[in-house]
Amino acid sequence: MTQYEIAVLYDPGLEVDLSKAEDRVKKIITDNGGKVTANDNWGKRKLAYKIKGNEHAVYVFYTVELPPEAIQKVESTLNITDEVIRFLVTKPDLKAIAKAEAQKAEKAKKAAERGEATEDEDSEEEDKS
Repeated sequence: MTQYEIAVLYDPGLEVDLSKAEDRVKKIITDNGGKVTANDNWGKRKLAYKIKGNEHAVYVFYTVELPPEAIQKVESTLNITDEVIRFLVTKPDLKAIAKAEAQKAEKAKKAAERGEATEDEDSEEEDKS
């Protein structure tokens, strides 16, 4: 199983009842031997240009695990799904993500150390008073 990210732009008219469309996309993924590990709904956003006559779309990002041979089938099925305006399947760079998370943790650690140093200095000044 390989990890993929799928960005799906749904028809803006579905914003009120998006659950049926999301269930349909999740079913397409599971029917092809995959599983959805996470999803992130960004809501309705304005598009840079019209797609199928729509100026807005509902953005939903899925993190899925799929066998590599199932990607073609998922793409062809999403292509003919009425609720989906546009989609993009990408393979995330796991090394870059891990590196970014490590840098973020290191930055937070340094900030915490600086925060502790200033608290220590403040307490020393209070002791001198």
